[in-house]
Amino acid sequence: MNGTPAALTSPPTAWEDLVTAALLGTDRRTPPGAASGRNAPAALLDAAAAETVRRRAGLRPGRAAPRPDPAPEDPRPALPAPAARRLSLLLADRPGTGGGGRRGTAPDLMELLPQWLAVANARGFAAPAEALPALLDAARGRTDLRPAALEFAGPRALWLARFKPDWRFALRAAPGAGASLPGPAETDRVDRLWQEGLFAERVALLASVRAHDPDAGRALLTATWPTERAEDRLMFLDSLRAGLGPRDEPFLEQALADRSRNVRATAAELLSALPGSALAARMAVRAVACVAVDRTRDTPTIVVEAPHECDAAMERDGVIPKAPPGRGERSWWLGQLVEATPLTAWSARLGGRAPAEIVALPVADGWTGELHAAWCRAAVRQRDAGWARALLGVPSAPEAGGPGAVSLAERAKLLGTLPTGERAEWVAGFIAAHGLSEAFQLLGVCAVPWAPPLGRAVVDALNIARDAGSYPWSFSGVMGLAERCLDPAEAGRLDGLLAVPDESEDASPGAGGYWAEAFQRLRTTLRLRAVMAEELAL
Repeated sequence: MNGTPAALTSPPTAWEDLVTAALLGTDRRTPPGAASGRNAPAALLDAAAAETVRRRAGLRPGRAAPRPDPAPEDPRPALPAPAARRLSLLLADRPGTGGGGRRGTAPDLMELLPQWLAVANARGFAAPAEALPALLDAARGRTDLRPAALEFAGPRALWLARFKPDWRFALRAAPGAGASLPGPAETDRVDRLWQEGLFAERVALLASVRAHDPDAGRALLTATWPTERAEDRLMFLDSLRAGLGPRDEPFLEQALADRSRNVRATAAELLSALPGSALAARMAVRAVACVAVDRTRDTPTIVVEAPHECDAAMERDGVIPKAPPGRGERSWWLGQLVEATPLTAWSARLGGRAPAEIVALPVADGWTGELHAAWCRAAVRQRDAGWARALLGVPSAPEAGGPGAVSLAERAKLLGTLPTGERAEWVAGFIAAHGLSEAFQLLGVCAVPWAPPLGRAVVDALNIARDAGSYPWSFSGVMGLAERCLDPAEAGRLDGLLAVPDESEDASPGAGGYWAEAFQRLRTTLRLRAVMAEELAL
């Protein structure tokens, strides 16, 4: 053929004629080089196959793409073989592969994957290379899994993510696309990355520098603050929460004059978290003027006179003038003043009383909910465990179960300020007094695995609900939490709960069987978690 491409040896219209015949049908257009009739369709397909080979043979080869750089090494130790096999099983389980709504007694492996990853990361293991595609797929499907999955997958997963569009999220989620952040002593690299890096890289850098040297992190931000975009200033300012201290106050006071309302509000919130700041003092002057104790009544009572206006000075200090729909303006302004006031100011204002005594005082004219909710927000913001205890009260108290002055959502936040052991003890007492129906939010803030008193309280409450003939589906959320959070050492306590109980006349039909399945699944899951921990300890 003297070097002529094969595709050029056939007439240029041969392929087009075959396509036309196929589109119109061989009864209306006879294929080129074939006779009409019953054999025409087969002749068309034969001609098309031959022509396809000619066209492919005539393609000129393109230049070979450069080979990619090899994947970086992962210096972490390899997984023990049993743990690697377990990871394969966990990743092979996919949501939606079940056969219906009834789960049966088999553990939910995908719900165990986050715990497995947490332990593997804590022990510093590297992911097996063959597991990286499945890890990236799992992280793509579950955003809550991404931080732990990408940490475990390591730099080789980021290298791999460049070759498949579905995995590009890993490059966005990992600042620097796998490049390590400069250390505190590498000032030249820090400055260059801060000046030239992508936004995600700069956010990660600021957080890293703040963790080692809060003053150095603030200096970075101050140097470029006037040139940053408003939305970027907001994110950078939020990074100051780590290591927040009195030395940040001058910068935050300047940010109160920022042209962005959101930046001003965040600066005010950070300053109010510093009880010794000038802003906190200004807020205290305003707030204590609105709240007093009326001693002329038979019982000392808190009286409230909410602000009548939101002036320019209040706005500058972060008070948002426009109330949300359904809220009165005066109560909206009062709440913002109280939550930004140092909690230490209230003892002096309200007769030297301790937090528990202040919270116990009656509040006139229906202001209890607004005032207590603002104190809750202040206790959470200022991490004041004493006020949190006072607002939480005794877990067995009737009002603890709701509605009460403090909602369950607010109680959950208050619990976050307490030490983990005290937190678990309070929630255990709450469950013992009020059952599980309102405890889901509270359980979510308890450390994992649950402390023994809390674990026993949950199992006992589930047993009581079963014996009462309650719908087991109402407790599926708590049961799912127990599978993830109950200490595996509690598995033995479930042995007596596996039999199908006798159903009373007022019990839900079939509830006994569901309860038995749920307890069987819980015990199986706890034992599997124990085995997983042993495999990762090898």
